[in-house]
Amino acid sequence: MPSTTPTPVTDRVILADANPPIALGALDGRYRRAVAPLVDHLSEAALNRERLHVEVEWLIHLTDQQVVPGAARLSENEKGYLRAIVSDFGAAGVAELAEIERQTVHDVKAVEYFIKRRIAAAPGFLGEETVLPSVSELVHFACTSEDINNLSYALMVQGAVRQVWLPAAEALVEQIAAMAREHADVPMLSRTHGQPATPTTVGKELAVLAHRLRRQTRRVAAAEYLGKLNGATGTYGAHLAAVPGADWPAVSQSFVEHLGLTWNPLTTQIESHDWQAELYADVARFNRILHNLATDVWTYISLGFFTQIPVPGATGSSTMPHKVNPIRFENAEANLEISNALLDTLAATLVTSRMQRDLTDSSTQRNIGTAFGHSLLAIDNVARGLTALAVSEPTLLEDLDHNWEVLGEAIQSAMRAAGVAGVPGMENPYERLKELTRGHRVTGPEMREFVGTLGLPADVTARLQAMTPATYTGIASTLVERYL
Repeated sequence: MPSTTPTPVTDRVILADANPPIALGALDGRYRRAVAPLVDHLSEAALNRERLHVEVEWLIHLTDQQVVPGAARLSENEKGYLRAIVSDFGAAGVAELAEIERQTVHDVKAVEYFIKRRIAAAPGFLGEETVLPSVSELVHFACTSEDINNLSYALMVQGAVRQVWLPAAEALVEQIAAMAREHADVPMLSRTHGQPATPTTVGKELAVLAHRLRRQTRRVAAAEYLGKLNGATGTYGAHLAAVPGADWPAVSQSFVEHLGLTWNPLTTQIESHDWQAELYADVARFNRILHNLATDVWTYISLGFFTQIPVPGATGSSTMPHKVNPIRFENAEANLEISNALLDTLAATLVTSRMQRDLTDSSTQRNIGTAFGHSLLAIDNVARGLTALAVSEPTLLEDLDHNWEVLGEAIQSAMRAAGVAGVPGMENPYERLKELTRGHRVTGPEMREFVGTLGLPADVTARLQAMTPATYTGIASTLVERYL
């Protein structure tokens, strides 16, 4: 019997050897344009830059505050030289740091040695009288790696959220809000359980989503970013052994707050990461609401309520030339789901650590950028998708005109009010409208004729007979204006 095992292909180019390297993931390949701003905040290189920043600022803080007896004070030129280690950190620095790490096999120790190299070279730039070499051993003074890492991650995430993700999210919310205001008066048939229900307006439904999303962006904007610097198990043991006369909690607090973070006074070796879990839950909730918007808009497109403006030269299907597919919203759905899977895992994993320390958080946190990247990509897709939409008012009006039975709610409610006011013959209003409308199509003339037989006061009869599905929208447009 012939073998069914496929013959392995051996004559292909090895893509892993290509130069420049080919991206493994979609964010660094196909979708690089949309997520590139996050590289400055959440990449491995950005992590090392923040480590350099924290180490340099800790050295400057110790000397400024004269915490360690005998440490020389630094001049402004010397502080500037140290801070330039951070601001000048680019491709060459990344490569050099990687070379040091190959020797140390420890990422934070490599950062320490990188800075010490620069301090050793300082006399060649600042003159032989510089005091920097004398304070070289204050680099990473009394610190465990997690003292540096927790502060670096807090600064990275803070920068990514405040400078990249949140502005994009807020701009999208304002785009949705602007659409809501533009279409506040455009009537649309609602559907509950997929069935025709009380009419609303396009703008009011968009306003609901904008209002929900805006609430989440406010929560994200108010997030706290916590940090600690208290040694190997959070006891300031090494600090006190080296300098017993210092108020180390006060020094730690002033330093963490100098970085723009909130001080966490009680930790194990690691900062507890609870703030990260809280933040990621809020971002994930924003994602889920945005996913709801994407699925709703997709459905409205399929119903013909929204039409898509074709992009010149674009192809919707390889075989069906008429198609304009809602790909922006489908792409957004997929990326929001991937983002949330990561955010949920981050939030669940980071709040737990075995006793005083394990390394699960170290590996997990390296996926923060991917989680935010997929969310940012989804935001970009929804924004671009909404820009290419137009409301089809004729389709909306036709849909409303085919569903006069939805006025049954208004009529039976008016009958109830009239009955309470003492008008005779208003018994069983719900049941009478149910018999007329449930499972039946009712035309406009039939509905007006039915209203005329109910014995309602003349002004109520006239008001109900003038009503159409397109005018039965309550104060939907006012709600948009008042509350959005």
